[in-house]
Amino acid sequence: MPPRLSSAIAWKKLQQHQKEISRTTLSELFAANPRRAEQLSVEASGLFLDYSKNLVDNKTLALFDALAEELGFTAACQALRQGNPVNHTENRSALHGALRDAHGTSVYVNDVDITAGIQQAKVQMAEFVDALHRGNTLGGSGKPILDVVNIGIGGSYLGPKMVVEALTPYQQKTVRCHFIANIDGTEITEVLENLNPETTLFIIASKSFSTKETLCNAIAARKWVCQNPLLEAAIEKHFVAVSSNIPAAIEFGIKESNVFPMWDWVGGRYSLWSTIGLPIAIAVGMTHFQAMLDGAHEMDQHFFNTKPRDNMPFLLAMLQIWYNNFFAANSHAVIPYDHDLRSLPEYLQQLEMESNGKRVDSTGTPVDYATGSAIWGGAGTNGQHAYHQLFHQGTQLIPVDFIFPLTTHNPVSDHHAILIANCLSQSRAMLVGKTLEQATEELLQQGLSRDAAKKLAPHKVIPGNRPSNTLTMEELSPARLGALIALYEHKVYAQSIIWDINAFDQWGVELGKQISNEIYQTLASSDKDAHYDPSTNQLIKRFKEANRK
Repeated sequence: MPPRLSSAIAWKKLQQHQKEISRTTLSELFAANPRRAEQLSVEASGLFLDYSKNLVDNKTLALFDALAEELGFTAACQALRQGNPVNHTENRSALHGALRDAHGTSVYVNDVDITAGIQQAKVQMAEFVDALHRGNTLGGSGKPILDVVNIGIGGSYLGPKMVVEALTPYQQKTVRCHFIANIDGTEITEVLENLNPETTLFIIASKSFSTKETLCNAIAARKWVCQNPLLEAAIEKHFVAVSSNIPAAIEFGIKESNVFPMWDWVGGRYSLWSTIGLPIAIAVGMTHFQAMLDGAHEMDQHFFNTKPRDNMPFLLAMLQIWYNNFFAANSHAVIPYDHDLRSLPEYLQQLEMESNGKRVDSTGTPVDYATGSAIWGGAGTNGQHAYHQLFHQGTQLIPVDFIFPLTTHNPVSDHHAILIANCLSQSRAMLVGKTLEQATEELLQQGLSRDAAKKLAPHKVIPGNRPSNTLTMEELSPARLGALIALYEHKVYAQSIIWDINAFDQWGVELGKQISNEIYQTLASSDKDAHYDPSTNQLIKRFKEANRK
């Protein structure tokens, strides 16, 4: 059995090594090795990762490898691949990788080969999408469906929405896709106000068909459709479901043939490859949906078959662990320089923070080291005029992943070259910074007196020596997007191996749900007194008073 992380020999050596490498700088590391950029880059599945702007050297990377070997990294990867119950608190496999294996390699869960069910679901999706695109799917009044609204939340919303946006250049023009998740009535009101119920179809995406936010929005959507007398008697023509709870979907008014299957071995935040990806397939077609799966499968093969030293997900995982656990960097920014990837940071928030925001190890023992990072970011260049100031002159160390495609689907004059120049300038500025001497000289060149320059120069100093990764691809295609998402999925799992935590459960969200149900009953009752903490009681009182007016 692998040792506890804080007792691992390689971990202790990394603690000592961190003190050594903290005495050097990135600029010095580049000066010492002219081939550093070439040597600290890796290419896989159409993605190119330059991780040379990190506070690591060959000794660091060797210790990363040693830690992986000491903690049984390879065996843990194979446990995921083979369908072992890696989600040990719920005794479930995590076989989202099987969804993207076009070869249909047999994978067994409880002695049952799951590949036939996967292929059957794909056929069901393909037939449904084809009928929609051909205009053969009719609403209750006989008009073709022109708009599809996906109602879900969490993994049933973030992944599909992000992918549909990212693949905008590949979208067909026949049917438009929309997304609703928030229980705030404003969202569903604003989405529906420009749609026609006669030509609108809803996808209710909920494995349990009991998620409160999703079910409330589904009921509101059904009421909206039923306001039209022509549709009330044909409600089943306007709703389909992605769920494992077929009886609940049927009770809602959905035909059994329009319920797409979900499986226990697919976690919500890993589910866009499954029938949860139905809105993706509708938006871009099954051919492009399959291309996305193929790109992800390529990354799967790289992750499972490549040694740690050249393993892209492992390297990203260890670099984040390196800064989190040894440099006290508790957040990590993701900055895509591509407008279509604007929702990627939000998607990765759930993927990383829900997966690895854990406080106990696999034995249930509280960990004595940091786990997880706060993930945030947004599309470049917008962030340069907002939060990049914190990267360059703030007191916190915030590693950054910069992501961009080498070519653009939307060439406008020299916009793309300017965009990428901004991206590269940010990573270089984080690397080299600006010294007091440089800042002073610049001010003198601008005509300031020496006294004035001396006063102002400290405010213009940029320390530099801030780490970043740069991920590129030829173009943002379905296959490359699939590889990119799978890269981050495997990064998260690799981190969970090192931290010895479960990346596939999320018990932390349950308490809020339980308390929410209790508080709702108090809010909905005119005579029920609040019996919580003084702060909550006070806020409940104010809510009730406001809504009695």
